[in-house]
Amino acid sequence: MTGSQQRLLMLIDDEPAQCRLITALAAREGWRTIVAGDVETAIATLGTRQGMQLDAIILDHWVPGDDACALIGDLKSRRPALPLLMLTTSASPLLAVEAMRAGAADYLVKPVSPDRLMQALRVATTREAPRDELAPLTEKMAAPADFDAMVGASPQFRKALAVAAKAARGHGGVLIEGESGTGKEMLVRAIHAASARAKAPLRIVNVAGTPVNSIESVLFGHEKGAFPGAFEQQIGAIQHCDGGTLSLDEVDRLPLSVQERLLESIQRGDVRPIGARHSYRIDVRLIAQSNQPLRELVASGEFLPDLVTALAPVIIELPPLRERTTDIPALCRHFLARIGEQPGLRELGITDGALSLLAAYDWPGNVRQLQAVLFRAAVFCESDALTASDFPQLLDMIGSDNPTLLSTPVPESSGVMLYTDDG
Repeated sequence: MTGSQQRLLMLIDDEPAQCRLITALAAREGWRTIVAGDVETAIATLGTRQGMQLDAIILDHWVPGDDACALIGDLKSRRPALPLLMLTTSASPLLAVEAMRAGAADYLVKPVSPDRLMQALRVATTREAPRDELAPLTEKMAAPADFDAMVGASPQFRKALAVAAKAARGHGGVLIEGESGTGKEMLVRAIHAASARAKAPLRIVNVAGTPVNSIESVLFGHEKGAFPGAFEQQIGAIQHCDGGTLSLDEVDRLPLSVQERLLESIQRGDVRPIGARHSYRIDVRLIAQSNQPLRELVASGEFLPDLVTALAPVIIELPPLRERTTDIPALCRHFLARIGEQPGLRELGITDGALSLLAAYDWPGNVRQLQAVLFRAAVFCESDALTASDFPQLLDMIGSDNPTLLSTPVPESSGVMLYTDDG
């Protein structure tokens, strides 16, 4: 990106380490960052020549000087069109509601992976892309850890759940493939909860969200003094999950050198921390998650074929939402019921016209994006049911090209149907 295209970000935060990290991450994508350590500095900066050139703001929830949501409202009143993202350690849905109502474009719970942070910033500042209601809200409600909570009646989805339920009774590895947002992590938790290891640890390691130079240590652990900066011993995720389940999210992003170590560990049934003289016997179930088909990566030389074999005695393919649109009414009603249980919100209905509108979109962010869209709409809805008018961007994109769309009835057979034992 050239200097003339460089965008300007204001980071409102008083934590030096976090400021350095976000500044470095943003710089990789052509952003220049200015830091305001308190509320007064942030507001004063808005009125300067530099402040008038801002393209986005990232605000830490605990910045000194004011209530964060009040500050969001103040900043948005001064610069209504300026996208603002909020960082917080709180997973409170009530805080998410308050932040969004105050004007936050997204709400990110720390620790947030670098990829997810940059994705949120890109979405919030890309004028050509759908914003606000279609943005993939990073914060989401905690997912229930059982098969009964996984909603859908489409044949592809029910087949995937049937395979998962059968796999849960075993002890071998499982590979779950599917696009981002299709429900892979929720399925991991359901498999673990239904297995004989349910009372043992479950840990999910996001490979893409872990620095490349740290992933080996995160998985295998290290001894004190094993490398510069190893000031104390660290137990790796594999050893931590002994007797339980370890899930590797975005396993397709695992470096080849670490793939080799992982394959050796699986084959030997032990783990040797970096710098250790001895190995430790372990009994860990591995559940891998991948956004891409691993066998395609094998063909391109990016993934070890033997590791695919070791990870994937069972392969489960979760379909994208665009291939199971008949499940959208069921998903909407399910999510709205759960959203209504959150502090500051209430349960809403949804009209057939709104359901038809939602079913006409292709949902690149899949089920996760649908949940985020419904959450945003529920935050601002003043009636007892969501209608097509509660999704103005979708209406602009789809409704104008489909004059009969809003009068299309939704079949009753598209109602809520949860997973049952017959798969």
